[in-house]
Amino acid sequence: MVLQDCGEIPIVEDEENRVPIAVVTDRDIVCRVVARGKNPLEYTAEACMSQPVVTVPEEMGIDDVLATMEKHQIRRVPVVNVRGQCVGVISQADIAWRGSKKEVAELVREVSRESDEPSR
Repeated sequence: MVLQDCGEIPIVEDEENRVPIAVVTDRDIVCRVVARGKNPLEYTAEACMSQPVVTVPEEMGIDDVLATMEKHQIRRVPVVNVRGQCVGVISQADIAWRGSKKEVAELVREVSRESDEPSR
């Protein structure tokens, strides 16, 4: 994560098929390992990964990607091709660079809301 300057790594079924089965985020590592006083160097990705993984197809429009991220309150989402293989990740930061101010504001608000708050 540090070397690639990323906050999420998709965990794939195998290197050949690259079908995402989970993700590991920087927050997963902090909340599930570091905050419990454990050494992250002693744990595998499996110990802190998030499942089930939410993905979006590469042909999905940005409005639907935003809606998916808002619905699941996630800041990053793996992108899959027609075979279900991971071909990339789209992040809140990507939206911030390319989206409108309104889209960005809505995404930040919805992703950041408390889980028990109703969505707007």
